[in-house]
Amino acid sequence: MAKALSNRNVCDANFKVADFTGEWLATFGKPELRGAWIIFGESGSGKTHFALSLLAYLTQFVDKAAYDTIEQGLSLSFKNSWLDANMAEVGNKVVVYSKEQIPALRERLRKRKSPQVVVIDSITALVGFTRSTFASLMDEFPDKLFIFIAHEENGKPYPAVARHVRKLAEVKIRVEGFKAYPTTRFATAEGGGEEFVIWPEGAAKYYAQIIDKETNQ
Repeated sequence: MAKALSNRNVCDANFKVADFTGEWLATFGKPELRGAWIIFGESGSGKTHFALSLLAYLTQFVDKAAYDTIEQGLSLSFKNSWLDANMAEVGNKVVVYSKEQIPALRERLRKRKSPQVVVIDSITALVGFTRSTFASLMDEFPDKLFIFIAHEENGKPYPAVARHVRKLAEVKIRVEGFKAYPTTRFATAEGGGEEFVIWPEGAAKYYAQIIDKETNQ
């Protein structure tokens, strides 16, 4: 049994915080880069582009990051997303895993100098990923940040295990119409909780169509 923490233990605890600035600060606050985050939304809403842009930004705070493209693998569509997000600029700080399931990912993360941040795209494409799998992954790698991507059904993450991840995630991002809508536990007086525009032109067109549709009803 672990030792209970005292009031002094809690008050004196120190945590490494990523000093986000600009639009990232406005959306995320100043986060601790460990645990679980989730990005979810419908297909074609901008999830992959947002996740790649976020990962590129996070390389300012970590030595190495990884993107596990389980759903697309190394494909033309993934390459296009990669280039659209200007990922070539991050050099060797981000590695790509193609269609690697959790057992293979665990083996990689057990090695020295393994990535400190991992994007898993997506929960839907994971085989046998359960609440227990999620818990054991978090327990084995408590100092790493896992960013899960999930599809959406009726406004909620899909499948059921994605909804479980959302409940426990420190940062939850719903993406719709090329905008990211955050719920973050890291908001400060300086920022946190504001929407993030992923693609201005796409967002403007998407929401203009909604307004036009509502006006004509």
